[in-house]
Amino acid sequence: MAGRSEDVAPACRLYLITPPAFELIAFTQTLKAALGAGDVACIQLRLKDADDDTVLRAGEALLPLAQDAGAAFLVNDRPDLALKLGADGAHVGQEDMPYKDARKLLGPDRIIGVTCHDSRHMAMEAGEAGADYVAFGAFFPTATKEAKTQASLDLVAWWAEVMTVPQVAIGGITVDNCRPLVAAGPDFLAVCAGVWNHPDGPAAAVKAFERIFTNS
Repeated sequence: MAGRSEDVAPACRLYLITPPAFELIAFTQTLKAALGAGDVACIQLRLKDADDDTVLRAGEALLPLAQDAGAAFLVNDRPDLALKLGADGAHVGQEDMPYKDARKLLGPDRIIGVTCHDSRHMAMEAGEAGADYVAFGAFFPTATKEAKTQASLDLVAWWAEVMTVPQVAIGGITVDNCRPLVAAGPDFLAVCAGVWNHPDGPAAAVKAFERIFTNS
């Protein structure tokens, strides 16, 4: 999972977040189909209300699928479980383990992304501390979680122009609403329901996002 490069196309890539709850065997097949449909940069395992054993079982099943497809596999909120799983890294929010502690735990080589809401200040602090990416949002209404902030397209465009640390846009993103956001210049779109609940299925959603990224 890397930022924008002249040698990498398309410029924007898909960052998939798992549903907040799922039946593991069935979702394994769903994820396989999504990963086989197009370019996916990353899978984030996000099971907020699950116990540790459930997260670990899910990670053990899904991590090899992601890595076989060339996608990074991250664990939301829990760098400790990411380490146990041998995941590629973790994503931490402002109320989770602080970035510096997550880095100390995971070491220099694993990916750590940081939620920065709509704050330039938070994002600059995270970038200066060494975060591998910053995440801005929410951009649209979302049923996945209660959004604390609403980020602007101007923020995305400013970061893309001024900063080198990759940025992830998150929050209510779908095939139907993403075009102005893609045009603003994020490195990754983080999508949950916009893929898993797509009327034509997750594989069709991945293909549709890839067409948008390629033609932008």
